[in-house]
Amino acid sequence: MTNNNLSEIVEQLHKAQNIAVFCHARPDGDALGAGLALYTALKNAGKCVVMCCEDLPPDKFSFMPSMTNVRRGLPSKTEYDTFISVDCADISRMGVFADAFFKFSGTTINIDHHISNKGFAKYNYVYECTASCELLTEILLAAGFEITAEIANLLMLGLITDSGNFTHRDVSEKTFNIASKLRAYGADVTAINYNMFSRQTKTRALLYASVINKLRFALDDKLTFIIIKQEDLEKFGADKSLTEGFVDFPLSIDGVEVSVSMLEVKRRQYKISFRSKSAVNVNAVASTFGGGGHILASGCMLFGELEEVIEKITYAVYQNL
Repeated sequence: MTNNNLSEIVEQLHKAQNIAVFCHARPDGDALGAGLALYTALKNAGKCVVMCCEDLPPDKFSFMPSMTNVRRGLPSKTEYDTFISVDCADISRMGVFADAFFKFSGTTINIDHHISNKGFAKYNYVYECTASCELLTEILLAAGFEITAEIANLLMLGLITDSGNFTHRDVSEKTFNIASKLRAYGADVTAINYNMFSRQTKTRALLYASVINKLRFALDDKLTFIIIKQEDLEKFGADKSLTEGFVDFPLSIDGVEVSVSMLEVKRRQYKISFRSKSAVNVNAVASTFGGGGHILASGCMLFGELEEVIEKITYAVYQNL
């Protein structure tokens, strides 16, 4: 992969006039924060821009008014000159928009912080760090775009959520410096922390209690499995987005090195999320199954019967212990 420098990315953003910004399906705080911060900054600069995602933002992000700007379809009447992907480890993570991005003949830009990103755009700004919002802050400042309180909140959302409230090992001095700048621009750290880590609905609380009650251990208690079946979601009338964050809990247990969340998408299909305390590179584990992400946080999709999938994952983790 050829990685472009900051000035090259800034030059392309200034040249762009009609832009579509994309983030990954089932968006998290970093994807939404990065995508919408870029969307807002470009729009404030007088450019024609849309922000697209296969899925609308989960309800827990609704405390931020900017979330209403996410669209599930790409307006066809506009003649776009630039497509920008944010927080996508590979082009397939864009879901329904992947094919359009791949076939686009104009300028394509890939801004991401995942170690597994191989560079799929004409211009790539891919550097491993805490969050894509860390890179976006750097880019917006270098480009001279105004960082309003709205934009600062969006960027801080990505920093806080992807860093586990600044507790992950990849949090650096630079991460804190950027957070400090965003706070100075008006980011409301208290509101973001409350909505992301404290506030939850009764439905999520009941689902969480039920799922955690069935926590499974393997490999001498070094590995845990959280299994969320469709019947669990139906029982509590819960949306799959409410399961975000479940995977982090088992890492608080003494002796656990890897936590795995298995979300049943449909029969014999599971969305797998990996989290590691430090000893295991779960990006390597996820890569075994065609997935990827970060050393301490990765994901993939697996097909098969439940016990068969658990056995495959257990062996892959064992290989990397």
